[in-house]
Amino acid sequence: MSASSAITDTLTADHRRCDRLLAAVEVSGRAVDWSQVARETDAFRAAMERHFVFEEEVLFPPLENVSPLSAGPTEMMRQQHTQIRQLLADLGEAASAGDAAEYAGLGETLHFMIQQHNAQEEGMLYPLADRALGEEGARLAARLGI
Repeated sequence: MSASSAITDTLTADHRRCDRLLAAVEVSGRAVDWSQVARETDAFRAAMERHFVFEEEVLFPPLENVSPLSAGPTEMMRQQHTQIRQLLADLGEAASAGDAAEYAGLGETLHFMIQQHNAQEEGMLYPLADRALGEEGARLAARLGI
């Protein structure tokens, strides 16, 4: 991985890790063992939260400092994070309640929102960050530790 694509490569890989957890959640939602569904949902929520916190606290502030025009896109990503966090909380509640219909509907909504969100980050925001941050971006990406 080169410094010129470290953010894109690292955070896209983390998206794929979260996607695999989402796929497991979608499959487990069809099971009857709701304690297993709840555990997998919690693992997915934790992975997503880790990713969001990295972006919001580690990546976005230095990007906004060196590229003030990035503040619009990063604010939009923060707003989407808030929406996804709420859906994740709702998904956890549906898992705890063993509500298969609600769980499936929320899973579909999350799947759609996350795919749209990831496409925006991977197609625009991460390449911008790689260009704007250069070597600092590579050091930041390494902090994600994946």
